[in-house]
Amino acid sequence: MAVIDLAGYIAGLKDQAVEHGFHVHDERHFVETYSMRQAWEVDLHPEAACGGPLDLHVAVELDPRVLLAFEDHIMELREAEEPEDRFTIPLIFTWSLPPLPSGPDLLVLATDLAGVGGTDLPIEVSAIDTYASVTDPAERSLTIVARVEVSLGQVFMGTENLADELEKCGVVSEFLLDRAPAWLED
Repeated sequence: MAVIDLAGYIAGLKDQAVEHGFHVHDERHFVETYSMRQAWEVDLHPEAACGGPLDLHVAVELDPRVLLAFEDHIMELREAEEPEDRFTIPLIFTWSLPPLPSGPDLLVLATDLAGVGGTDLPIEVSAIDTYASVTDPAERSLTIVARVEVSLGQVFMGTENLADELEKCGVVSEFLLDRAPAWLED
């Protein structure tokens, strides 16, 4: 029996996302049978973006070696001891927009989003320009990603709270929604 309920944690994460103004649309749980690596994915979007154009994908990845090491650490603790915060799993937020005919300047966007996300939610911005044919203009697709490390010790203790990160995700989503109409103009 596992010492930590990660499926329950994901359910709580979805509840927190709803409290912060997101709609949950889909959830997936993958287990790789050979390595026992697990991943949970949740598709959601801000309330203001029902029907598009912005989606937010949240992924939690679990390396079984980290979980086993954490369980060993828990078994070694005395009754009143709290677990160490050295065991973490990544939580990845990925925003997506449809192809943008009038895509933004990436450096300006990255700088603006760095100010919005701050040090608590470091954001990476990248883009792919796609050409349907050599005579067509480029269509730019943005990839905006933020990564946060989640402490298994805090999840175990029930003290892990991502309210600040989800609040910032809401601000990033609003920022993107405000600018998307100009980027989507042909």
